[in-house]
Amino acid sequence: MSHVRDERGRSAHTVRAYAGDVDSLLAYCASAEVRDPAEITLMHLRGWLAEQGGRGMSRATIARRASSARAFTAWLARRGMTPTDPGARLASPTVARTLPTVLVAQEAAAMMDLAAVAADDASAIAVRDRAVVELLYGTGMRVAELCSADVGDVDRHALTIKVMGKGAKERVIPFGRPAARALEEWIQVRTTMAGPHAGDALFVGARGRRLDPRTARASVHRLALQAGIPDIAPHGLRHSAATHVLEGGADLRSVQELLGHASLATTQRYTHVSVERLRATYQQAHPRAVAEGS
Repeated sequence: MSHVRDERGRSAHTVRAYAGDVDSLLAYCASAEVRDPAEITLMHLRGWLAEQGGRGMSRATIARRASSARAFTAWLARRGMTPTDPGARLASPTVARTLPTVLVAQEAAAMMDLAAVAADDASAIAVRDRAVVELLYGTGMRVAELCSADVGDVDRHALTIKVMGKGAKERVIPFGRPAARALEEWIQVRTTMAGPHAGDALFVGARGRRLDPRTARASVHRLALQAGIPDIAPHGLRHSAATHVLEGGADLRSVQELLGHASLATTQRYTHVSVERLRATYQQAHPRAVAEGS
């Protein structure tokens, strides 16, 4: 697992998923009386994946498990534990790519306004949650990036925050005045919540430790519900930020840098979101959008 964590720079969540996948694969091989890594064949890998599908797992989960198997057998081959890499010819099921869910700008504003009103009650948690949603939407960062950020990562004069993204890639993201105000208010009350184990964590939870991503997700869902907008997760705020920046005229390369995408193809999904929203608006508003006879 240290290979996945240290050499490949994957998150703790990814490491746990990889470990579970490899344990499952090894258990399957053991049931097939495979006692040595050199005995693992492509047929064993395919049989293991077929077993996962028989348990009703989604295509996305099976694709992830196939990726784990390929990484594992490649590691075995590099270390000379197998004569060949049986996973090199292991195919993954095709996973349908769906367009990400996004808020319209008015819905995002309603959520931010609601968070600001809630923060007025002087509750440190409410002040924190306002800063959380403002920063998630204002920067487009991932929730794991937000929760791993330290106080020293924020440049309160330049209005930027340094985050560590996927693959241990560091980037600096700008944010606007609304997020800056929310952060200032949170930093002023942070000490009332931070316990001895909080360290330099920018955001902390009710128990005084570094904020857990699950808690941040729960806060986002709750604020969306209270604001009367579609239910959305932190990743939905990331999608919304990217879409709104593109709609405002930003180029794809800039958005790629903002989001920390390794591939421009990943960022291009957001152009499809904008086109779909434009199409929906056109069909509702243009007098010639409705086909004759409909």
